[in-house]
Amino acid sequence: MQTTGALYIVSTPIGNLEDITLRALRTLKEVDLIAAEDTRHTKILLDKYNIRKKLISFYSYNRLKRKDEIIGLLKEGRNIALVSDAGTPGISDPGFSLIKSAIESRLPLTPIPGPTALITALVISGKPTDKFVFEGFLSNKSSKRRRRLEFLKDEERAIIIYESCHRITKLLKDISDIMGDREIVLTRELTKKFEEVKRERVSALLEYFSGVRPRGEFIVVI
Repeated sequence: MQTTGALYIVSTPIGNLEDITLRALRTLKEVDLIAAEDTRHTKILLDKYNIRKKLISFYSYNRLKRKDEIIGLLKEGRNIALVSDAGTPGISDPGFSLIKSAIESRLPLTPIPGPTALITALVISGKPTDKFVFEGFLSNKSSKRRRRLEFLKDEERAIIIYESCHRITKLLKDISDIMGDREIVLTRELTKKFEEVKRERVSALLEYFSGVRPRGEFIVVI
């Protein structure tokens, strides 16, 4: 009787390619194929460590079609590694839907832990780490984003929010309007060449971005 394959949830670096575990490298070498959010991005990592493995894409726009294909391969006995562009699959990326489908299909899953951007930002922020709230990306619609911030304004735990360079100033303005001119921590490009951590009041950050174009990926810790 043929046994099923396993889905390995493999954490990869959030920036610096040296931030990968030995176990993650061994897993990527041993699986039959790798399901990647962006195959071009993952290939850079694989090339650095001389890993030659078949890659298939699994991202937001093809996840429904590709999910069934991957589940079928797992049922045929293939071992598959799931990776995101950065960090741990399933956190604010399409990998969650594949993980859920594998569980519903009673297929074995193995987590290969490693870097996660939200934890990296939290520990460097200096904010309390014993209790926190992770909000991921807030809505790109102003009304929904502001409603969520209204809901969070009296939150006593540290709040972690992801945001792109295209919307960071809009988010900061909304935070100022709804939560006041409080001190927050803004991190950018963690572990990368242009890593930056700013611990400032919201007004100071808005003034800074009035003269500097935002670049990279941001994490806000409130």
